Amino acid sequence: MAGNSKRKGAVRKPGTKKGPTVGSGGQRRRGLEGRGATPPAHLREYHPAAKAAKRAAKQRAYRTAKRTDENETVLGRNPVLECLRAGIPATALYVALGAEADERFTESVTRAADSGLPILEVPRSDLDKMTTNGLHQGIALQVPPYDYAHPDDLLAAARADVAPALLVALDNISDPRNLGAIVRSVAAFGGHGVLIPQRRSASVTAVAWRTSAGAAARIPVGRAPNLTQTLKGWAGRGLQVVGLDAGGDTVVDELDGTGPMVLVVGSEGKGLSRLVRQNCDAIVSIPMAGPTESLNASVAAGVVLAEIARQRR
Repeated sequence: MAGNSKRKGAVRKPGTKKGPTVGSGGQRRRGLEGRGATPPAHLREYHPAAKAAKRAAKQRAYRTAKRTDENETVLGRNPVLECLRAGIPATALYVALGAEADERFTESVTRAADSGLPILEVPRSDLDKMTTNGLHQGIALQVPPYDYAHPDDLLAAARADVAPALLVALDNISDPRNLGAIVRSVAAFGGHGVLIPQRRSASVTAVAWRTSAGAAARIPVGRAPNLTQTLKGWAGRGLQVVGLDAGGDTVVDELDGTGPMVLVVGSEGKGLSRLVRQNCDAIVSIPMAGPTESLNASVAAGVVLAEIARQRR
């Protein structure tokens, strides 16, 4: 028989039995228990669907950051030269390799070099990627995102001045050129700052910088998440809220501009929004002569600011 065999390995030596000798220690019972429902594919770490979902999330985060924080690029020889003349705080000047130089091109490079601005020579194809139509003329200026002031800081800085606070808020102004021109008028007539809504409003882009002729570097611009609530808060802290609209019931000649105030400027087309109008202490208009019905928003703001400055002198 096999048990009596003298062949090597036919009989197990004592104490060499494999596996548990008394019981399984619960391993069999745990092995038979269910593990629950299988997680969806995108939640399984090593599943291709999970990896694809992770890549998509990274791309969404990158696109969001790019929309909010990406530097703006000014293209073209005239716009770039105007920005450099205005003293816009740029971060780099891009010059296409082999670009033909003219007076504007040479002056732009000279101004950038004198101010210590990095000048980068890049292939023309790199500049082509910065625009959809390729009209960069071999030169581009990189401008960082504008650092907006908080509305509370804007008011605090205005009240710290010896002169009565004079702030300008913009409602329904969507053209950055109007924003830049108004900032320039605020600087010229002794204003302390400009407030814009966070949504549905022009922002301080390179176009606004250029139109302000450098005044955006001296006059702070704040952003309000809710313009109506900010104006209410300012009114509660002693500022007169005066709206500027073509349909105003008071002409600018009758406005008393000697006290602390915030001038709210509406757009030429839409004017002041309903809620903003309701929270104004007065609505003023500019008397017009002849068939002209209204002025450009920046021109109208300049007229009223000039009148306020005259009264304060």
